Amino acid sequence: MTENNSINPMDRRGFMATAGSLGAGLLISSSRPAAARSRITNEIQVGLIGAGAQGQVLVDAALQIPNVRFVAVCDIWEEYNLKRMTRSLAKFKHENRPYNDYKAMLAAEKDRLDAVIVATPDFWHAEHAIECMKAGLHVYCEKEMSTNLEDARKMVRTSRETGKFLQIGHQRRSNPRYIHAYQKLIQEARLLGNITNIAGQWNRAKKDFLTMPEKYHIPQATLEKYGFRSMEQFLNWRWYKGLGGGAIVDLGSHQIDIFTWFLGTPPRSVIASGGTDYYSKATHEWYDTVLTVYEYQTRRGTVRAFYQTLTTNGFGGYFEVFMGDEGTLEISESAGKGALYRDVGNAPDWAQWVKRGYILAPKEEPKPAAGAPAVTLDVRETAPPPSYSIPVPMKKKYHQPHLENFFDSIRGKAKLNCPGEIGFETAVAVLKVNEAVDKAIKLEFSPGEFEV
Repeated sequence: MTENNSINPMDRRGFMATAGSLGAGLLISSSRPAAARSRITNEIQVGLIGAGAQGQVLVDAALQIPNVRFVAVCDIWEEYNLKRMTRSLAKFKHENRPYNDYKAMLAAEKDRLDAVIVATPDFWHAEHAIECMKAGLHVYCEKEMSTNLEDARKMVRTSRETGKFLQIGHQRRSNPRYIHAYQKLIQEARLLGNITNIAGQWNRAKKDFLTMPEKYHIPQATLEKYGFRSMEQFLNWRWYKGLGGGAIVDLGSHQIDIFTWFLGTPPRSVIASGGTDYYSKATHEWYDTVLTVYEYQTRRGTVRAFYQTLTTNGFGGYFEVFMGDEGTLEISESAGKGALYRDVGNAPDWAQWVKRGYILAPKEEPKPAAGAPAVTLDVRETAPPPSYSIPVPMKKKYHQPHLENFFDSIRGKAKLNCPGEIGFETAVAVLKVNEAVDKAIKLEFSPGEFEV
């Protein structure tokens, strides 16, 4: 592999032959500003920085969206990620140029691009997003915004200074089921009454430390140039301090973001217990188990939210539960979970909301056969509450609505559902969990911490 900053498509004929031939039109860069071209043609030309697993997930979702075209891909793993992604896009008629350094991509492509999707390791997010916005491009950046809050602040400030959109990848913010639950069930119908407690989890089964045959290794000089000590660290960066934030950041960030969204206020304190209890601390610098309790102050009083993430057992998967004095909402990005439970003793009848289509009525239980003995509950037990369904399907790929919102915002047809300011608030709340685990004390948030 060459150590050049970019792969010259005209020089790398063998590589490009496998990726798909370049059309002559791709060799001509438009001299018009990117935003003007988008308004005229309605086609948004996109570059991808970071072609690993998450980059593939985002590309797969974006390929379902009309008038979005990938024209450039950048990844330092030239012999695997870059080749795979370039070939994959070419199969969908997205003829694209490959690069192994983002600066080279911006220098060559910034007048041809409208937007960039950033799906690199967390510690690269800020630099990549900031330089893309300075180059005049809108940015969709995966969460977490950064491994530190100062860089996250710089991202938001750059978006404001350049006037370029910065969408952070908390994709539940655009999920139609979550939007319906928040706008219709919690805010308008107030089916939960006053939210009093929250619980959430994301449990994953044990996964082995990733390795790769040596023939696929990135040269050591290249790894070190981009902040990695070894190929194993490159493959498992989420577990290393300074590169990622561990499971609480990688997984928990999505759901803790929902806590703040649905309550309408950031947390006022956090206490957490966790540790590297199962894996080797040599390979898992961040904690494999974290149990967290947040406190939120609302107009109705204190709301406590418990959250856990386990990486040694996947029981229960991932979900969020919002409990109120009149009902409970269980919701998940997983389509198989999601229901509302009315507190029969306290809640008014929900028939009007069934009639209006906000919820679906519980299925009728079969009547007991004639002469069958009555079922008597123990005095310590209560009958399960009736379960109402959420009548909003999610038939698209999980990230697709959030990407659609980003591209529609570029076209002037929507407002960002998760701009940098919201992503920053979540970063403050989540990054403090690791600090709480490390210090083993309750940490308070000041209101100013959530402001850029």
